[in-house]
Amino acid sequence: MKSHFFAYISRMRFIQRWALMRNTAQENVQEHSHQVAVLAHALAVIRSEKFGGTVDPGQVAVAALYHDASEILTGDMPTPIKYDNPAIRKAYKDVEAVAEGKLLAMLPEELHGVYAPILTPTDPEVIRLVKAADKLSAYIKCVEELKAGNNEFREAAAQTRKALEAYELPEVGYFLETFMDSFALTLDELK
Repeated sequence: MKSHFFAYISRMRFIQRWALMRNTAQENVQEHSHQVAVLAHALAVIRSEKFGGTVDPGQVAVAALYHDASEILTGDMPTPIKYDNPAIRKAYKDVEAVAEGKLLAMLPEELHGVYAPILTPTDPEVIRLVKAADKLSAYIKCVEELKAGNNEFREAAAQTRKALEAYELPEVGYFLETFMDSFALTLDELK
Protein backbone atom coordinates (compact mmCIF):
# COMPACT_ATOMS: atom_id res chain seq x y z
CA MET A 1 0.00 0.00 0.00
CA LYS A 2 1.28 3.46 -0.91
CA SER A 3 0.58 6.06 1.77
CA HIS A 4 -0.06 9.77 1.36
CA PHE A 5 0.02 10.47 5.13
CA PHE A 6 3.38 12.27 5.32
CA ALA A 7 2.79 14.13 2.05
CA TYR A 8 -0.38 15.51 3.65
CA ILE A 9 1.44 16.31 6.91
CA SER A 10 4.04 18.30 4.95
CA ARG A 11 1.23 20.50 3.63
CA MET A 12 0.67 21.99 7.08
CA ARG A 13 3.03 24.74 5.96
CA PHE A 14 0.43 25.98 3.44
CA ILE A 15 -2.29 26.63 6.03
CA GLN A 16 -2.08 30.16 7.36
CA ARG A 17 -3.14 31.06 10.89
CA TRP A 18 -4.74 34.26 12.19
CA ALA A 19 -6.65 34.72 8.93
CA LEU A 20 -8.97 37.42 10.30
CA MET A 21 -6.15 39.53 11.74
CA ARG A 22 -3.64 41.84 10.07
CA ASN A 23 -0.24 40.26 10.76
CA THR A 24 3.23 41.76 10.67
CA ALA A 25 4.59 38.21 10.37
CA GLN A 26 2.60 35.40 8.81
CA GLU A 27 2.41 32.11 10.69
CA ASN A 28 1.50 28.74 9.23
CA VAL A 29 0.27 25.60 10.98
CA GLN A 30 3.59 23.79 10.60
CA GLU A 31 5.52 26.61 12.30
CA HIS A 32 2.86 26.84 14.98
CA SER A 33 2.92 23.08 15.59
CA HIS A 34 6.68 23.13 16.06
CA GLN A 35 6.41 25.97 18.58
CA VAL A 36 3.57 24.22 20.44
CA ALA A 37 5.68 21.04 20.60
CA VAL A 38 8.64 22.97 22.06
CA LEU A 39 6.38 24.71 24.58
CA ALA A 40 4.45 21.54 25.50
CA HIS A 41 7.72 19.71 26.06
CA ALA A 42 8.93 22.58 28.27
CA LEU A 43 5.69 22.57 30.29
CA ALA A 44 6.00 18.80 30.83
CA VAL A 45 9.65 19.16 31.89
CA ILE A 46 8.75 22.01 34.26
CA ARG A 47 5.94 19.91 35.70
CA SER A 48 8.31 16.98 36.29
CA GLU A 49 11.33 18.92 37.54
CA LYS A 50 9.65 21.67 39.54
CA PHE A 51 6.24 20.33 40.56
CA GLY A 52 6.71 16.56 40.90
CA GLY A 53 4.70 15.52 37.84
CA THR A 54 5.17 12.27 35.96
CA VAL A 55 3.90 12.99 32.45
CA ASP A 56 6.30 11.94 29.66
CA PRO A 57 7.67 15.11 27.97
CA GLY A 58 8.33 13.16 24.75
CA GLN A 59 4.75 11.95 24.54
CA VAL A 60 3.50 15.49 25.14
CA ALA A 61 5.83 16.94 22.48
CA VAL A 62 4.77 14.39 19.84
CA ALA A 63 1.07 14.96 20.58
CA ALA A 64 1.70 18.70 20.18
CA LEU A 65 3.47 18.21 16.83
CA TYR A 66 0.29 16.63 15.47
CA HIS A 67 -2.29 18.62 17.46
CA ASP A 68 -3.49 20.57 14.41
CA ALA A 69 -2.89 17.87 11.79
CA SER A 70 -6.61 17.66 11.04
CA GLU A 71 -6.42 21.23 9.72
CA ILE A 72 -4.71 19.84 6.62
CA LEU A 73 -8.18 18.62 5.65
CA THR A 74 -10.37 21.17 7.45
CA GLY A 75 -8.35 24.39 7.25
CA ASP A 76 -7.85 26.65 10.25
CA MET A 77 -11.04 28.07 11.71
CA PRO A 78 -10.49 31.37 13.53
CA THR A 79 -10.93 31.11 17.31
CA PRO A 80 -13.67 33.77 17.58
CA ILE A 81 -15.81 31.73 15.21
CA LYS A 82 -14.87 28.26 16.48
CA TYR A 83 -15.68 29.03 20.13
CA ASP A 84 -18.48 31.59 19.73
CA ASN A 85 -21.32 29.10 19.72
CA PRO A 86 -21.58 25.65 21.38
CA ALA A 87 -23.22 24.15 18.28
CA ILE A 88 -20.40 25.40 16.03
CA ARG A 89 -17.79 24.17 18.52
CA LYS A 90 -19.35 20.69 18.64
CA ALA A 91 -19.76 20.52 14.87
CA TYR A 92 -16.13 21.56 14.36
CA LYS A 93 -14.94 18.94 16.90
CA ASP A 94 -16.91 16.33 14.91
CA VAL A 95 -15.32 17.51 11.65
CA GLU A 96 -11.85 17.36 13.29
CA ALA A 97 -12.54 13.79 14.45
CA VAL A 98 -13.51 12.75 10.92
CA ALA A 99 -10.37 14.41 9.52
CA GLU A 100 -8.18 12.66 12.12
CA GLY A 101 -9.78 9.35 11.10
CA LYS A 102 -9.09 10.06 7.44
CA LEU A 103 -5.45 10.85 8.20
CA LEU A 104 -5.08 7.67 10.24
CA ALA A 105 -6.64 5.65 7.41
CA MET A 106 -3.91 6.95 5.07
CA LEU A 107 -1.28 5.08 7.08
CA PRO A 108 -0.47 1.40 6.60
CA GLU A 109 -2.53 -0.59 9.09
CA GLU A 110 0.56 -1.78 10.98
CA LEU A 111 1.23 1.86 12.00
CA HIS A 112 -2.29 2.63 13.24
CA GLY A 113 -1.55 1.50 16.79
CA VAL A 114 1.29 4.01 17.08
CA TYR A 115 -0.34 6.97 15.31
CA ALA A 116 -3.93 6.71 16.62
CA PRO A 117 -3.02 7.94 20.13
CA ILE A 118 -0.78 10.62 18.62
CA LEU A 119 -3.49 12.01 16.33
CA THR A 120 -6.17 11.62 19.01
CA PRO A 121 -4.56 11.60 22.46
CA THR A 122 -6.62 10.18 25.31
CA ASP A 123 -4.40 10.93 28.32
CA PRO A 124 -6.06 13.94 29.98
CA GLU A 125 -2.75 15.34 31.25
CA VAL A 126 -1.18 15.19 27.78
CA ILE A 127 -4.26 16.89 26.34
CA ARG A 128 -4.20 19.56 29.04
CA LEU A 129 -0.53 20.38 28.53
CA VAL A 130 -0.90 20.51 24.73
CA LYS A 131 -3.89 22.86 25.07
CA ALA A 132 -1.93 25.06 27.47
CA ALA A 133 1.05 25.11 25.08
CA ASP A 134 -1.28 25.94 22.17
CA LYS A 135 -2.68 28.90 24.14
CA LEU A 136 0.83 29.92 25.17
CA SER A 137 1.88 29.91 21.51
CA ALA A 138 -1.06 32.18 20.70
CA TYR A 139 -0.05 34.52 23.52
CA ILE A 140 3.53 34.65 22.25
CA LYS A 141 2.22 35.54 18.78
CA CYS A 142 0.15 38.36 20.30
CA VAL A 143 3.12 39.70 22.27
CA GLU A 144 5.37 39.59 19.22
CA GLU A 145 2.76 41.39 17.09
CA LEU A 146 2.34 44.07 19.77
CA LYS A 147 6.13 44.43 19.95
CA ALA A 148 6.06 45.12 16.20
CA GLY A 149 3.51 47.89 16.77
CA ASN A 150 0.47 45.93 15.59
CA ASN A 151 -2.33 46.94 17.96
CA GLU A 152 -4.68 44.58 16.11
CA PHE A 153 -3.51 41.97 18.65
CA ARG A 154 -4.10 44.03 21.83
CA GLU A 155 -7.46 42.51 22.77
CA ALA A 156 -6.39 39.00 21.71
CA ALA A 157 -3.33 39.33 23.97
CA ALA A 158 -5.45 40.31 26.97
CA GLN A 159 -7.99 37.54 26.39
CA THR A 160 -5.29 34.93 25.80
CA ARG A 161 -3.36 35.91 28.93
CA LYS A 162 -6.57 35.67 30.95
CA ALA A 163 -7.27 32.22 29.48
CA LEU A 164 -3.74 31.07 30.33
CA GLU A 165 -4.13 32.21 33.94
CA ALA A 166 -7.51 30.43 34.13
CA TYR A 167 -5.81 27.09 33.44
CA GLU A 168 -4.38 27.30 36.98
CA LEU A 169 -1.47 25.08 35.97
CA PRO A 170 1.65 25.81 38.03
CA GLU A 171 3.93 25.04 35.09
CA VAL A 172 2.14 27.67 32.99
CA GLY A 173 2.52 30.22 35.77
CA TYR A 174 6.20 29.31 36.07
CA PHE A 175 6.70 29.71 32.31
CA LEU A 176 4.93 33.08 32.27
CA GLU A 177 6.98 34.32 35.22
CA THR A 178 10.34 32.92 34.09
CA PHE A 179 10.33 33.10 30.29
CA MET A 180 7.51 35.25 28.94
CA ASP A 181 9.01 38.73 29.33
CA SER A 182 11.84 37.80 26.96
CA PHE A 183 9.42 37.57 24.04
CA ALA A 184 8.78 41.33 24.25
CA LEU A 185 12.50 42.15 23.95
CA THR A 186 14.48 43.00 20.83
CA LEU A 187 17.42 40.84 19.79
CA ASP A 188 19.86 43.38 21.23
CA GLU A 189 17.97 43.38 24.53
CA LEU A 190 18.24 39.57 24.78
CA LYS A 191 22.03 39.82 25.24
